[in-house]
Amino acid sequence: MWPLFSSDDVYAPFLAPLIIILNIIKLTVIGLGVVKDDGVVNSMTRHGDYRELLKGPLYYACALTLTTIIFWRASPISIAVICNLCAGDGVADIVGRRFGHAKLPHNPEKSYAGSIAMFLAGFIASVLYMCYFNIFGFVEKSWTMDVAFGVISLVAAVVESLPISTRLDDNLTVPLASVLVGGLVFYFIGVGNLCCMSSDRSSISAIVEMVFGGSSK
Repeated sequence: MWPLFSSDDVYAPFLAPLIIILNIIKLTVIGLGVVKDDGVVNSMTRHGDYRELLKGPLYYACALTLTTIIFWRASPISIAVICNLCAGDGVADIVGRRFGHAKLPHNPEKSYAGSIAMFLAGFIASVLYMCYFNIFGFVEKSWTMDVAFGVISLVAAVVESLPISTRLDDNLTVPLASVLVGGLVFYFIGVGNLCCMSSDRSSISAIVEMVFGGSSK
């Protein structure tokens, strides 16, 4: 839905993830025990402990929100983060549970099938979204971009397979790896608009000026 926002709307990056922001608040109050909701707990946790909401599910929602606000639609980093987190990690879990009989030697909780599926799903989704955003002129489309997305998805899959991702949560390590590697790779191939200074909107500083400018009148 990102292309539907006006290029002149400086608030667009904050409005786009509004529903997710509301879910962050919901997860926080339930995870802290302020509000009780067994339906949410049972559907979003693995062990039925409401405190689990403050880990993986909250990391997931925060990653999507921050990616939208910081990188928005003109930065290919946003594509890499969201596709590797949503498509890549999501498909890895499904495939890993069904076909993950052969486990990885460095992490018996992960499988070859899951890691391969994560790489392929994240990479394919990234290329598709690159083509989609290119239609509206948000990002460029080229074979070097394809290679860049491939490298990022590969690193994200490797990081997700490491024991540290099991301890910390892959909803935290995957987006961090995608941002760091994405920034390096895209900078190396000469891609601009890697952060919030997107070409299709004013910077966040414009919002600050509007707020303080209005309050001083």
